[in-house]
Amino acid sequence: MSKYLKVCFVLLFVVFTVVAVALWQGLYSFLFAWVLNFMLMMGILYITETFRPRLISPYYNSKKWEIDGKIYKWYGVDVFRKILVWVGWEKLNKASNPVKKNLDALKQLEYRTRQSEFGHLIIFFIVLIFNFVVAFRYGALQSLWLFFLNLVLNVYPIGIQRYNRPRLRNIINRNKGAMET
Repeated sequence: MSKYLKVCFVLLFVVFTVVAVALWQGLYSFLFAWVLNFMLMMGILYITETFRPRLISPYYNSKKWEIDGKIYKWYGVDVFRKILVWVGWEKLNKASNPVKKNLDALKQLEYRTRQSEFGHLIIFFIVLIFNFVVAFRYGALQSLWLFFLNLVLNVYPIGIQRYNRPRLRNIINRNKGAMET
């Protein structure tokens, strides 16, 4: 079966599930917000793993104000990282994507930060659209679950990737330099 057909089936499954939960629980329920985020994550992950976009936009380069990571520490990314360790996400992630200590593995890990950020960014904007629709149709209070889960499940993960990428690139550059000498 062609990869395009498989992607279409996955996207149809995502849409069907989201619509079913919306009809069952409503657009403003916690369950809908949760299912929307995780179904979008599944769909985007499948697409990015299938098509492996290069993701070479200058957007992925760290800005001068980001490199030291102070803004992300102030923003609470360190606390969020500790929560991920506490709930077992890091262990699960490391088990499925073990980190080896060679240059190719580090480059792959750096690419995965871009891939993850790309996915969470797309999901952020899709959920944001739902957030606005629910806020205008049912009121701002009814859209709080969408807002909260969008923040926790997309904004903070984007911050983690932007925090980690300069550190990975430094290690990669040092390893390249060591290999050249």
